[in-house]
Amino acid sequence: MTIRELLEYHGVLSNPFSEEDAQNDSIFKMSCIKTSFHSAWDKIFGNPSEPSTSIVFGERGSGKTALRFQMIHKILEYNTNHPDAGVLVIDYSDLNPFIDRFRQRFSNGRKIQKILLRWELRDHLDAILSLGVTQLIDRILDPGRQSHPAAIDIKPLPIQNLNKFQKRDLLLLASCYDTSRNETPLNRWIRLSNSLGYSTIISRVSDVWEFLLGLSGSVLLAGSWYKLTGSVSFLLNYWFYFFAALFWLFFFYKTATRFFKAWSIKHSLRVLPHLKSDLLKILFRFKKIDFNGMPFPVDRGTDHRYQMLDKLLDVSNMLGLRGLIVIVDRVDEPHLVNGSPELMRLIVWSILDNKLLKHERVGFKLLLPDQLLPFMERENNDFIQRARIDKQNLVRSLEWSGESLFDLLNMRIAACAADGKTPTIMDFFCSNIDRNRLVNAFAKLRVPRHLFKFLYTLFAQHVHSHSEAEPVWQIAETTFETSLALYLRNREAAEKNLGIV
Repeated sequence: MTIRELLEYHGVLSNPFSEEDAQNDSIFKMSCIKTSFHSAWDKIFGNPSEPSTSIVFGERGSGKTALRFQMIHKILEYNTNHPDAGVLVIDYSDLNPFIDRFRQRFSNGRKIQKILLRWELRDHLDAILSLGVTQLIDRILDPGRQSHPAAIDIKPLPIQNLNKFQKRDLLLLASCYDTSRNETPLNRWIRLSNSLGYSTIISRVSDVWEFLLGLSGSVLLAGSWYKLTGSVSFLLNYWFYFFAALFWLFFFYKTATRFFKAWSIKHSLRVLPHLKSDLLKILFRFKKIDFNGMPFPVDRGTDHRYQMLDKLLDVSNMLGLRGLIVIVDRVDEPHLVNGSPELMRLIVWSILDNKLLKHERVGFKLLLPDQLLPFMERENNDFIQRARIDKQNLVRSLEWSGESLFDLLNMRIAACAADGKTPTIMDFFCSNIDRNRLVNAFAKLRVPRHLFKFLYTLFAQHVHSHSEAEPVWQIAETTFETSLALYLRNREAAEKNLGIV
């Protein structure tokens, strides 16, 4: 006897319990993403037209990743219905590339804990700006070819709505934060500038004029000196080089300022993979009037980053994206963090800043492991005043009741049912196991992942106990109770010894 035979007997075409992670769960993505919501959904999700911040703590398997997919799906629906007043979504759930680049700035031999002590709010801002700017430019240059969260790429974004200052700002953002590697940074920046109608001719002519001024001035000076003296002794005279340098002053000044700016940007953006040569080539393309006074992120502070964030919001607003939602998830999964609560704290705590979390037109959805909650409860008053957790729609535990898990199971079974069939979880158990018993048992399992693991194990135990010649289509009470007790005991031992299941 097999699990497939048992399921098909009850009118279920595929196994509702085989997947434990929403990222790979086709049943969830095709059906349950639209119907199976946690009881705290409204508080967590809020209203896309007024982005708000939520902080959610949940144990592994409680549905944080499912929440992320559901939020993206709901925002996609919202964007579809509001094409001129949508929301830009930044999926900040893969921290690996940012942490890896951050570590490369320091000695690889140092312990990761000491390195992450240097992780700051500016690094989060740089990572978020990078994801947002790269997505926006993708959607401008290659609409329909890119895949971004909740993006409607049916037609190009209306860049004709941007004024000349916003076009300049978008090019400024691109120079610092566009991290696409589909083509060279310079070629991509030039493609963007051409799409925006930003002319670089004046800048290029200025470069040539300044170079020719230095070259021709030096030649004339050398020729005049030679005519007066009849020798090349001027090559050994420091006054010649002094006066020659005057002709090169504009060229040297422009080169030096651009070079220093490129060097400063590269060293300030610690989580991004910039090359100084690429930055320098792009900075030379800006007009002098546009280059001067730009808030390049060249220091350790966050003021210029907030200005860049405001520029991103202003540009997005003119492109029909009136708000920004940043979804933070899977902070326990980077390979350098490896589930360590202390390392997670070093990364997450810097983003818990009320100035950022309550920034106008921005909402953060922080889906955090429950191991971080005790750290937060032990924090001092300075942290409490900076983070203002009380204002952030806090969900302390992503708990599931036995009733909600019971309903979740029936939704998944219905999604897998054959046409014309209406199976429920009760159909799989003998009459001695009533609904209340299942609800009480599910409550002990706490979260969907444990529930699915247990049911998969239970079904396997049942079919292994019966042959195809003498099949039994309902699970016996003894099999159910024995399997449940064993699963709970193993889970408790794993949580006690390893902190995971």
